[in-house]
Amino acid sequence: MTTEAHTAEQALFARLKTGDVNAFEMIFKQYYSPLCSYAYTLLGNRDEAADTVQRIMTLLWEKCHDLDVQAGKSYLYTSVRNASLNAIKHRKVRARHLGELDIENFQTEQQASEQPLQARINSALEKLPTQCRAVFELSRFEELRYAKIAEKLGISVKTVENQISKALKIMRIELKDYLPAMIVLHLINQL
Repeated sequence: MTTEAHTAEQALFARLKTGDVNAFEMIFKQYYSPLCSYAYTLLGNRDEAADTVQRIMTLLWEKCHDLDVQAGKSYLYTSVRNASLNAIKHRKVRARHLGELDIENFQTEQQASEQPLQARINSALEKLPTQCRAVFELSRFEELRYAKIAEKLGISVKTVENQISKALKIMRIELKDYLPAMIVLHLINQL
């Protein structure tokens, strides 16, 4: 920048410092587009860049009486840079927050979908014959091996196998409408 241009720039910012509206309009016209381009390089979004520059220009007008005439142009670029970096930080915080909300919403939806399923499972369990139900619950809920179930109930391992087979057949019939959902929930819980 030539000395003459630098002096003209300082004179323009000095006029702005006195509250000269015409000086503000000239500064706005001269710097708005270059500042938007600069903000765009930082933000990668034209609308957000334009909003940022407009906020800085508004602040410039509101605080024109406190302006350091020597730092007019650098004040604008520094302000746009800082506002852009703050916007980027805010984006990251918002994205993290939205990610947490999505997880919470997913968990709430999952719990809501599990409640009718759990009621249906309980209903299906109640339809099992007494011994069949006891064998099935020991196998699936207490995770006992067939030999341990046979020992605990005083029956043969073959009877345990037959009872489990019978229970699974009844459960499949009772829960046929929920099988796809159960598979998805099982896969999700494995993650």
